[in-house]
Amino acid sequence: MLPNYYTVKGYGEHEIVIQKSRFIAHVNRAETEEEAINFIAEIKKKHWNATHNCSCYMIGEHDQIQKANDDGEPSGTAGVPMLEVLKKRNLKDTVVVVTRYFGGIKLGAGGLIRAYSKSVSEGLNHTGIVERRLTRVMHTTLDYHLLGKVENELRSSVYDIKDIHYLDRVTIETFVEEGDKETFKKWMTELTNGQAAITEGDMLYLEKDIEM
Repeated sequence: MLPNYYTVKGYGEHEIVIQKSRFIAHVNRAETEEEAINFIAEIKKKHWNATHNCSCYMIGEHDQIQKANDDGEPSGTAGVPMLEVLKKRNLKDTVVVVTRYFGGIKLGAGGLIRAYSKSVSEGLNHTGIVERRLTRVMHTTLDYHLLGKVENELRSSVYDIKDIHYLDRVTIETFVEEGDKETFKKWMTELTNGQAAITEGDMLYLEKDIEM
């Protein structure tokens, strides 16, 4: 598992018009090639009457699955330029379909490359990018009289709370980077005067919005 990587927030859709042609970027996250193929098929079905539904996707920890499809546009003017945008943004597990409704004015090879690249770029900006950081979920179990103090300290710290379970005692689940586990344990022990039970849970990705 990668310690961190960038991907899209989820599904997004954004339209631009260039020389009377409509370019609609459909962006989504896809963690398998099957998910990407199904998403492309879904958009093609939705826009069955479009002039073109060009697509690309990049999947895998090491970008081992990369595909680009011009869907009838001149070779190399749509799918590959779209894929290049994903590469430049260092995005993983991302699929994009750009639907084009021809407006009657031919753009030429250079114009098409710029149009499809711009459509993907603006579609990504509109959808949003997240950084996924691999963290360990730490479980801190304590008595109720300590909850207010500990929760307040956590919310003003660098750590993010995943969940709080209210049972006989309270268990707070916190995202902690692997290299920071001992520091977290020491801090929490001092904060609770040793009255908390601190255990390690699953490894999970924590997502945070970023500007790119």
